[in-house]
Amino acid sequence: MQQFDPTILTHNLPAIGAGFATTLGTWVAGVALGIVIGFCIALAQLFCGRWVRGALRVYIELFRGTPFLVQLFLLYYGGPSFGITLEPLTAGVVGLGLYGGAYFAEVFRSGFGAVPRGHLEAAACLGLTHWQAIWRIQIPQMLVLIVPALVNLIIVLSKETAVLSIVTVPELTFVLTGIGSATFAFVETLLALCVCYLVLVELASRAGMWVETRVTRFLA
Repeated sequence: MQQFDPTILTHNLPAIGAGFATTLGTWVAGVALGIVIGFCIALAQLFCGRWVRGALRVYIELFRGTPFLVQLFLLYYGGPSFGITLEPLTAGVVGLGLYGGAYFAEVFRSGFGAVPRGHLEAAACLGLTHWQAIWRIQIPQMLVLIVPALVNLIIVLSKETAVLSIVTVPELTFVLTGIGSATFAFVETLLALCVCYLVLVELASRAGMWVETRVTRFLA
């Protein structure tokens, strides 16, 4: 049996660091894209007609009801059949954004619905237009209310970046499993992978707690 050898990790620190940077970059880009998609869908559900809302509901149910792994396979390997050819990194970010967007849309929708109707009615009595009431009253309150759910979803998406290795995105999982296959040091590389993701999730969790504390003071 091969003995635990941490030097395998230290000898490959540059590659591991590059993989961690790629993971961080794809995570941030995918989350940003997902938030934009989710917010736009939530607004469209407020203002658009029944047919648009129905189409958006199909998108939400489709992406929430199917595994991210399958979605990524279809986007990267099935895309060329429809004339869509993406680089691995681009496919990873787009796939993560589309997948996360369906969940973010539901978070934003629930946030909009949680704002009391009386606040909007009071804004109308003060002479604010519908858009002004949404921008100045509904959106600020909604953002405060959804912080815990938003942070939790962002953390979940950080772990979904591990799936991007299947389309050869050179992120952390891809790099460390490659090192493990080349050196047969699977224990060392998998432990390092767990530690890296634990650090990433813990940092995101701490940042979320800080934001939640700040917005709770604002709400009070």
